[in-house]
Amino acid sequence: MAGGNETGTYTYRVVPHESEVHGLVSLMEIQASRLRARVNPKGKPVRLLEQNRAQWDQLLIRRGLGALKCSQKLGSTLGPNALQATTSACHAEAPTADETEWVSIAALYEALARVTPSPIVELLNRAVAISMAFGTSFGLQIVDELNAESSLKGYHLLPSVRGDLLIKLGRFDEARTEFEQAASMTRNDREKELLLNRANDCES
Repeated sequence: MAGGNETGTYTYRVVPHESEVHGLVSLMEIQASRLRARVNPKGKPVRLLEQNRAQWDQLLIRRGLGALKCSQKLGSTLGPNALQATTSACHAEAPTADETEWVSIAALYEALARVTPSPIVELLNRAVAISMAFGTSFGLQIVDELNAESSLKGYHLLPSVRGDLLIKLGRFDEARTEFEQAASMTRNDREKELLLNRANDCES
């Protein structure tokens, strides 16, 4: 990730008046700030909402927030990079997952979907944000609608996200089925293990 940050820094020095370039630098800095928290001591991935925020690199966050301010000053409207960076900033500035400005994040993902329409954006981000902001059933409704997207057939994160939402609704048998399905779809051994563990947790 350090190489990516160096590339971004070089780019905005070459084109310092481009809002989206500063947005990209901001996004890379804030995402890089979470690297230490993304895996546990056993090397297993840790989801964003479960990460130890004390492990986030505050220097990188401050640099990212500074780049985001430059992006916002230079652009009358936010482009894709700036929108994603603003979303990352909402996470970075929140003391806990529950204290995150989920309503703002949901609105940002709606704006991002209009700028760069993508089922993946809808699935991974907007549905989760809406479930946190307005209730799990609303997020689940979005995910269920995405089942009709042909581009997501065989995409393991669709049943994975659905399983997460079903757990919150107390529908553990259905959630277990979703996690097992997701595990059968991924080729990543660590993800497969994580998903199967989540499926087993639904039985306890």
